[in-house]
Amino acid sequence: MPHKIHPHLQNLKQSATLAINKYCGELETSGKTIFRFGLGQSPFPVPDSIVSSLEGNAYRKDYLPVEGLYALRQAVAEFHQKIDKTDFEPEGIMIGPGSKELVFTLQLAMEGSTLIPSPCWVSYGPQGQIVHREIHYIQTQYENNWRLLPDQLESAIHSIESPHMLILNYPGNPDGGTYTPEELSALAAVCRKNDVLVLSDEIYGRMHHQGDHISIARYYPEGTIVSSGLSKWCGAGGWRLGHFAFPRELYGLKNVVASISSETFSCVSTPIQYAAVQAYTDYKTVDEYLIHSRRLLSIVGSYCANSLAKAGVRVRAPSGAFYLFPDFENFREKLTERGITNSPTLCEQLLQDTGVALLSGSEFGRDATELNARLAYINFDGRKALKISRKIPTDKTMTIDDIIPVCANLIEAIERIIKWLQAY
Repeated sequence: MPHKIHPHLQNLKQSATLAINKYCGELETSGKTIFRFGLGQSPFPVPDSIVSSLEGNAYRKDYLPVEGLYALRQAVAEFHQKIDKTDFEPEGIMIGPGSKELVFTLQLAMEGSTLIPSPCWVSYGPQGQIVHREIHYIQTQYENNWRLLPDQLESAIHSIESPHMLILNYPGNPDGGTYTPEELSALAAVCRKNDVLVLSDEIYGRMHHQGDHISIARYYPEGTIVSSGLSKWCGAGGWRLGHFAFPRELYGLKNVVASISSETFSCVSTPIQYAAVQAYTDYKTVDEYLIHSRRLLSIVGSYCANSLAKAGVRVRAPSGAFYLFPDFENFREKLTERGITNSPTLCEQLLQDTGVALLSGSEFGRDATELNARLAYINFDGRKALKISRKIPTDKTMTIDDIIPVCANLIEAIERIIKWLQAY
């Protein structure tokens, strides 16, 4: 029986991050040693108190309201008020099966175009393609720390005749960079002047390495939706719980998102929502957990960035999350001699020759001819690393030497990249 597929979906691929993880698993099954720098998954375990809460609520089986358990919505709103100094209320919180689903639903719900600073997360653009949304990438530059500049945003706004939504993600995937308060204020002013809605994807907000994340919602509260969830800062990617925080001015849009959600996923897993209340209210446990996970990510990220930079790779040290976006342009001549002239070929050959898996920059909204890639520095034992960090007072300096036993694979992978670049 013939079945027709929508023409615009004929060439739609699986998400690059999930595809690379699957491929790495297949290579490992075949007996190859693979260093997984492709999928961005937290290396740290979910805190014990939150796991215990999930276990204690496993018996709960009833459907919950589509917007989410009210106690959880209240906890999320209070979290934003306390941590982000923003004025979100429980009625403005929408719980979803991961923030990814909510981003998709929002793009489905709204008219107009989506403006996306590049490099950017792999799924923003494909989601827009699925719902026939107009997508416009704004190409940021290494020289500007991969940050969106106000004049770039202004130019993009005036080059397209339609209502706009800007997706701003920071600390950023794939580059680990963030924005200063002054930069956020300037971008907010451009958005307010031009009536641009901002979806501020702050899924890595609590993973700012110094704990200094600031939301653009402070500067543009009436026009900003904040997106976050448990996957990164709580190490619970597979739990699939995210949220949107809407300001009062956008409750009408929130209601539409909720209506669409009621016809699709109905509600997020009930036991996980109850456990998430613990995650958003147990400040003592989570703060201690974050102090050490941030400390470790800062050490590992700085080690990777410094090592690559010393070898001649153009790379910015990360401010948060667990990503680097190295650029291998300085090696173009040597790489061209080996038949490598674009980022997909670069990553394919690197994986074949060294077993190190990176994702090509072309998956993140960059021109394929650029020689850049994303490196997720998560290939270490987070549980054991936390134990080591907790034994070293936080007022004492901690270095990569202290955690060599738990990140030997990561160090070897970085060394393999460098030797591969310098081999010819």
